[in-house]
Amino acid sequence: MKKFDLAGRHALVTGGAQGLGAGMAAALAEAGAAVMIGDVQEGKGRDTAGGLAATGAKTGFTRLDVTSEADWASAVAATIATLGGFDILINNAGIEVTALVADIEPESVRRMLDVNILGTALGMKHAFRAMRPGGAAGKGGAVVNVSSVAATIAFPSIAAYSATKSAVDRLTRVGAAEAGRLGYGVRVNCIYPGLVATEMGLKLATDIVALGLAADVNAAVGDVVAQTPLGRLGNVEDMADAAVFLCTDAARFITGIGLPVDGGMGS
Repeated sequence: MKKFDLAGRHALVTGGAQGLGAGMAAALAEAGAAVMIGDVQEGKGRDTAGGLAATGAKTGFTRLDVTSEADWASAVAATIATLGGFDILINNAGIEVTALVADIEPESVRRMLDVNILGTALGMKHAFRAMRPGGAAGKGGAVVNVSSVAATIAFPSIAAYSATKSAVDRLTRVGAAEAGRLGYGVRVNCIYPGLVATEMGLKLATDIVALGLAADVNAAVGDVVAQTPLGRLGNVEDMADAAVFLCTDAARFITGIGLPVDGGMGS
């Protein structure tokens, strides 16, 4: 359907070198968008961009530390120069450090605050400035922030991470209100992914075992599945398709929402 066609759109995906970010980049490209991979992992990022190029997609790579104002400015400029525009931002980059509340380490929390909250906020800032009328791209667009089911449930061992992902939800809603009222032409939404068996997801399962919250990895995963009405973990495609939908004209009257993509776990 034409409403789900992203031909002529230009996307920047943060944390796009691997995992959910790489999957979202591939889904955007499949829908017809040109896609820039932004990541601190230069080798993996260039490989991911190369894989997309091999499918015929217009693509590129830009080094992007989402906590750096200068990196954001250069990444947006590179996206516009390489792809010919900028009207989709997938704010996916994030980190998770597992710890019981009694064992929280300040430096770990500060790192999550920087990447998950500040990184998302800076992405919105630079997307708004580029996409709004008079900006370097200037044709409006869509921002999709990646929160987590952890923002909607109380899951032991990830209190600080959950707090940062709750903040992503609030950033999304306030950003959507500002963009709408100020006439930026930019829609802002977020998704709440459930547990996916990416490198980050599997590390969480291993950490839960180490903390004594599950007997083994299979038990840890089984606990999550047992809390999920659809009876399985999520996969990368589940999350990628939801992100693509929010960027398309099919979602043209949707802004300021958090979309659960969690198999019902957070319901």
